[in-house]
Amino acid sequence: MDYDYDGGAGAALAFLLILLPLVLIFVLAGYIIGSFFLMKIFEKAGVQGKWRAWVPVYNWMVFAKLGDLSPWVMLGAFVASAILGQVPVLGWLLSLASLAALVLAGWRVGLKLDKEWYYLLLWLIPGVGGLIWLGILAFGQARWNPAIAPAPWAGNGFLADRTTWDGVPAQVSSGSAGYAGPPAGYTPPPAPGYTPPPAPGYAPPPAGSTPPPASPEPPAAPEPPASPDGPPAPPRP
Repeated sequence: MDYDYDGGAGAALAFLLILLPLVLIFVLAGYIIGSFFLMKIFEKAGVQGKWRAWVPVYNWMVFAKLGDLSPWVMLGAFVASAILGQVPVLGWLLSLASLAALVLAGWRVGLKLDKEWYYLLLWLIPGVGGLIWLGILAFGQARWNPAIAPAPWAGNGFLADRTTWDGVPAQVSSGSAGYAGPPAGYTPPPAPGYTPPPAPGYAPPPAGSTPPPASPEPPAAPEPPASPDGPPAPPRP
């Protein structure tokens, strides 16, 4: 019997038995913290129902809608990556697709909370980078602002969000259902107290000057005499 082999296998098994619970604890803690941060972001965005932030996968679908990305694209990327993730090359490409969907939605959500794209570089920190990024969005002082420039994919294509979910507000910048732009030819009313600018070339009169009197209207033309009703009388002799 090879005691050295048995001893090495036993040590590896003991290491796994110790490591596995630690990994599960870290994964569970990361999920709880991430879901809590998502809940705070959803509250800022006006999403109804705190439970949405605690449902796996679905919470990121809601996040995708807030980021002007179709939630079904996010779901498809997650499912494809989970099922085909072990296939050589294809699994690596699918994992990149999931990351790309998260980056697109995260970029748009960051803009609506007054954060520029470079905050996404925090994701490069292994393990905790994404949580730090979510925490900055969740507890930042900026208010939710959906009225930003539309996403490049908002007009058409499979990335555009066209779904309508009760409890999840439609985003103005996504072009999704529930929002319609102003009609053609629409001119917004002026703000209270607004004075339109003068016409080009107009010079205001100097201070203290008297405006010229208005030109009198020309007199009306006299009306012609009325014609007699009967024939004229004959001349007298």
